[in-house]
Amino acid sequence: MIDCWNRIGVRGDRSCDKLPARTHCRNCEVHAESAHAVMQRPLPHGYREEWAGYFAKEETGAKELDRSALIFRIGAEWLALPAKQAVMVAQYAKPHRLPHRGGGALSGIVNVKGRLYPCMSIAELLSITAEEPTRVDGRRAAPRLVVMDLAQQRFALPVDDLHGIHRYAEADVEPVPTNANKSMYRYFTGILVIGSMRVGRLDAELVGHKLAGALK
Repeated sequence: MIDCWNRIGVRGDRSCDKLPARTHCRNCEVHAESAHAVMQRPLPHGYREEWAGYFAKEETGAKELDRSALIFRIGAEWLALPAKQAVMVAQYAKPHRLPHRGGGALSGIVNVKGRLYPCMSIAELLSITAEEPTRVDGRRAAPRLVVMDLAQQRFALPVDDLHGIHRYAEADVEPVPTNANKSMYRYFTGILVIGSMRVGRLDAELVGHKLAGALK
């Protein structure tokens, strides 16, 4: 097999007279013909049988991690929203209050990387008090602004700490406690257990609807 690209081409001494016109060996017909020859070479003995046996194996019961969530903390509560709806994470910035708009979930507007977003308080929406949680693995809390795409609107959400992206199986989600009197539980669709943390998985549609309503 010709492997001139390793000797006189881009991986060699670059002395090939075709290289100036082709710029890179991958643009050369010699490289293409060699790649074609590799793809057309005869299969080794037992190759088909080996892969047929691999795909014929029964599933071992391993759970598919078919969901992902952005985990963050507000007060003492660890919460989660779908990771696919996260737009960006930025350093915390104090929102600018809007005239004649006091109280409620709307805290004001905030500049995030040159764009203005409504800054919404999940703490206000869920009635979460400002409490310090048990420190997780000695981590130091770092307040952030999380821009989320909810209810066809982008909101900047201040969070007290950010755990990051967590992948999980839907089958592992625990039900929301039915005997608890916390009003925020009506915004939950389940509980994620991550190490020592119990994380409330928020109903993104409901939260987005409530935040959008707070803008009116």
